[in-house]
Amino acid sequence: MDVRRWTLPVAAALAVLAAGYALWAGVSWWSASSNDSVAFSREREEVLRVGQVGIANFTTLDYKKVDEDLTRWLDSSTGELRAEIEDGRDKRRKQIEDAKTVTVSRVLDASVTELDARAGKAHLIAVVETTVTPESGQSVRKVNGYQTDLTRTDAGWKLSALGPVSPGGA
Repeated sequence: MDVRRWTLPVAAALAVLAAGYALWAGVSWWSASSNDSVAFSREREEVLRVGQVGIANFTTLDYKKVDEDLTRWLDSSTGELRAEIEDGRDKRRKQIEDAKTVTVSRVLDASVTELDARAGKAHLIAVVETTVTPESGQSVRKVNGYQTDLTRTDAGWKLSALGPVSPGGA
């Protein structure tokens, strides 16, 4: 009989504690999933993804399908970089066709070094492995560093500048 007397109050107290913990955990989860740091983290991941794809697009080309590759460059770029590609398209086409090489690149590692989500500006650095295969000859594998600026457009993030990173630093 003595056990019955304290079992019900202890069970009720445990139920209240469990409900309180569940409420606290739910509010904490909701708060964490809806705060600015989560949105910033998602934006950073998108910039990283777009930057990696854009750099791979710009460092991969095939002299047999130059127009397709140059269109991919245009689709990945904005601003001065895009204008430079549009203005020099015929000259680049000829250079690539005359070189008779195929380059295939993949980003080995990359990092967003700056992100101003409000201004829609970002900077990214990457290490890229490129395999260059001339029409007649042996493939050569190179590893280079690149830096790129990205700008948010109505169509999403795009590369607005692209250049090499010297071995001594940016």
